[in-house]
Amino acid sequence: MAQMGTLPRLFLVAAPGLEQQVVREAAAEGFASVTPLPGGVEVVGGVAEACRANLFLRTPARVLMRIAEFRALHPAQLDKRARRVRWSKHLAPGTIVRVEATSRSSRIYHAGAAADRVRRALVEEAGALLAQDAAASVSVGDDIAEESVSTKPITVLVRLDDDLCTISLDTSGAPLHRRGHKPAVAKAPMRETLAAGFLMQAGFDGREPVLDPMCGSGTFLLEAGSIAKAIAPGRDRRFAIERLASFDPAAWAGLRDEAARRENAAATGSAIRLIGRDRDAGAIAATRANLARAALEACASLEAGPIAALARPEGPPGLVIVNPPYGGRVGKAATLRGLYATLGRVLSSGFGGWRVALVTSEAALARATGLPFDKPGPPVAHGGLPVRLWLTAPLPDP
Repeated sequence: MAQMGTLPRLFLVAAPGLEQQVVREAAAEGFASVTPLPGGVEVVGGVAEACRANLFLRTPARVLMRIAEFRALHPAQLDKRARRVRWSKHLAPGTIVRVEATSRSSRIYHAGAAADRVRRALVEEAGALLAQDAAASVSVGDDIAEESVSTKPITVLVRLDDDLCTISLDTSGAPLHRRGHKPAVAKAPMRETLAAGFLMQAGFDGREPVLDPMCGSGTFLLEAGSIAKAIAPGRDRRFAIERLASFDPAAWAGLRDEAARRENAAATGSAIRLIGRDRDAGAIAATRANLARAALEACASLEAGPIAALARPEGPPGLVIVNPPYGGRVGKAATLRGLYATLGRVLSSGFGGWRVALVTSEAALARATGLPFDKPGPPVAHGGLPVRLWLTAPLPDP
């Protein structure tokens, strides 16, 4: 049988090192049987749950829906069993698809051959169109804001692991860090999914001021404001799941109504303060534009200036969260110690009561601040580098 009793399941793809944040977020959102696995988190669910995950979860990179699972020991067996998959449940005839395959420790070791067998089944059994066969005038790229999305492809993922074939549909389309409100990007940006995860690691609950003294394009501020205002991370974008035959537009409208109710309820609470600084005036302009697009500009105070001139904001203490350059893509680690030392000196001398969360790949740079960090968090993959969150308790008064 191509369908197994353990289906349906969703796999929430996570950046390596961020799995525990995805676990906690999925459990808090009410998903069942939340199980961390290498590369992500598995939960029970089908189309309805995939819609909820795409709309409301801040930390996963993608939402994959498992639609079939079976043993395949040779290509002919894969061909036969792929044809038994209930493709028509999710893919209407004429749906444009792309197929991607991986193989690990399996007798079908050639991923390309496996993908070809599944492509053939999709065309001959489901009436699908392959992305490369679509008319040349049809764009098959991901566009998170396009209103007419019928010509975008659905990605079918085939995974062979120890002769077990798992077939999944990518229900997200464009990666979930693309929220739809950050067209302006500064140098070495952090993905929104990672920023949300680091805010959660830092214990941010939406009720304290947030200051980013090197805000770049404002990712930390955008995510903090969205958490505080209960803005669904998928509010301003479209998803591949909207192109599935099993998609229920009425149920989706209900979920979007729920998102609006959450946002309206949060609007009655205390206002979040978002404070951003950067030495680059262009970065401040980009942050301002991105916050305005997310309807968060009214919560923000933005100013261009160097770290050495950073002053404590008026009002109660909160969270300083910062992703300084650490030599991987911007600057060189050996020349950055002075910057980190200045940051530590400014925060130590004037930010009593504030907590500090610093993201870096270099322990020596974190120590150069002189700040009383606790043990750093787990390594998280960011731009090809393992970065960690270094967090303090509230700083003592000078």
